[in-house]
Amino acid sequence: MKILEIRDEYDDREAGILLYYEKSHCFIVELTDGSDEWTAPFMFASYAKKGTLTIPRSDSLAWVRSRIIPPSRQNIDMILRNHHLKEYDEMKFLELSEGRCSQDSLYVKPVAELPEYVRGRQERNVTECCILAGRKFLCIFADDTVRRIDMNRLAGIRDVDKIVNNVSLSESCKVGAGGYFITFNNSIDIPAETLYKEGDRIMLTGSELIAFARNVIADTTQACDVLGCSRQNISYMVRQGYLVPVKEGVKGNLYLKGDVMRNLW
Repeated sequence: MKILEIRDEYDDREAGILLYYEKSHCFIVELTDGSDEWTAPFMFASYAKKGTLTIPRSDSLAWVRSRIIPPSRQNIDMILRNHHLKEYDEMKFLELSEGRCSQDSLYVKPVAELPEYVRGRQERNVTECCILAGRKFLCIFADDTVRRIDMNRLAGIRDVDKIVNNVSLSESCKVGAGGYFITFNNSIDIPAETLYKEGDRIMLTGSELIAFARNVIADTTQACDVLGCSRQNISYMVRQGYLVPVKEGVKGNLYLKGDVMRNLW
């Protein structure tokens, strides 16, 4: 992950932080505490006016693209060669230009650490998420809380009705870069902030839920050890309905899906 500070050269102040997750090519803008429609970058004024200071990845990317050479530029191949780039890369062009634009006095510069206000907000980012029956899903957040979210409460989010009415789409749910959102088919995003706000708190911590899963799930080898039998015996019991696998076709270790996904960011 790369961290860039967004600064306003006109009055020498920090306007926010831009996060870039290299593997997933995802940008997230975090506006500073106290930002409003007058002090936030123009493209984010409507968010700041509503008190939303974490900008969704689509609009964060749009802001970055508004400050760099577009891929449709007529001589883009020549520009790429001049900068020794094999392909178009938003982050490379942003770094080359320092994010400067003729429309305002903003620029970006790399910083080594996240400011405290960003770390605080990330406590409400998602670490794990799974779909439940009845148009609900369960999320574990970075602050170790567990919340159950009813999709009916998310009617204001674009295309969320498609998730409700499409089983295969709902099952594509995964945690997005940095835990800032969950995404369905990598096209419909629900911000972590919304999930945290709309979810019903379950009086169980994420650590307790994971400990429960760790202690109640056994792989085939462990089942053989407990029952003192062979894998063939286990297969027979499954066919006869004496044992019902919670997940079939598992080979090797079992991992938390969220831990696996973090390696794609």
